[in-house]
Amino acid sequence: MFVLDLHLLLSNKFQDRWGETINKFLIIGFELVIGFAALFIITRFLGKTQISQLTPFDFVSAIVLGELLGNALYDEQTGILHVLFVLLLWGSMMFIVKFVSLKSNKTRAIIEGQPSIVIQDGKFNIQEIRRNRSNINQIMSLLRQGGVFSLREVKCALLENGGALSVMRYSENDTPTRKDLNLPKKELGLPVTLISDGKILSENIRQLGLDRILLDQELMKKGVSSVRDVFYAEWRENGGLYLQRKQE
Repeated sequence: MFVLDLHLLLSNKFQDRWGETINKFLIIGFELVIGFAALFIITRFLGKTQISQLTPFDFVSAIVLGELLGNALYDEQTGILHVLFVLLLWGSMMFIVKFVSLKSNKTRAIIEGQPSIVIQDGKFNIQEIRRNRSNINQIMSLLRQGGVFSLREVKCALLENGGALSVMRYSENDTPTRKDLNLPKKELGLPVTLISDGKILSENIRQLGLDRILLDQELMKKGVSSVRDVFYAEWRENGGLYLQRKQE
């Protein structure tokens, strides 16, 4: 009799726990479906924006929106009404900010920022680069991603709000190409940075088979007496040395 009662007791506890587990899964599943639908509606309502066009505000807002839903789902004290309230409130604030930014240029500039001219007439705009808390290596990387491998080809470059780089080349480096004009093929070597932010890149100099003496001689040809006067310099085969002085 005692064994039977113990068996019934264990069976009832097992069934109770199993029932509680099923109920939790059902509740989480229901909240997830509702939250998914709410997120879908909110994102569609806020409008279309390409990933590459996301501003820092959009990026942070999207992360917070997802975190709110995730935290609410696994908080046992949070019901579905709380989930909807949080999502709708945050979504409404995002919409208000976007609406105000569309109506006011000043507000848009504060929230989204403005493009910065980081290269002008083949020269780095040092103040703008530093103001955007960037550096030469990052700008050169963005140039290469856009198919531009030499600073001398760039007429103007703007660092966009989303972090992309918009480049306008000099006319001689832009279309039409040599192929379009049926001109003979001309190979261009890959530019190698020798001086970046006023610092000599010794490893790059050695890879080119140069040394400090030859570098100083090339600088003298450009009218530069000391490496300390150079902010940026690159070398390209068939193109020679291209540099920017610190005061420029």
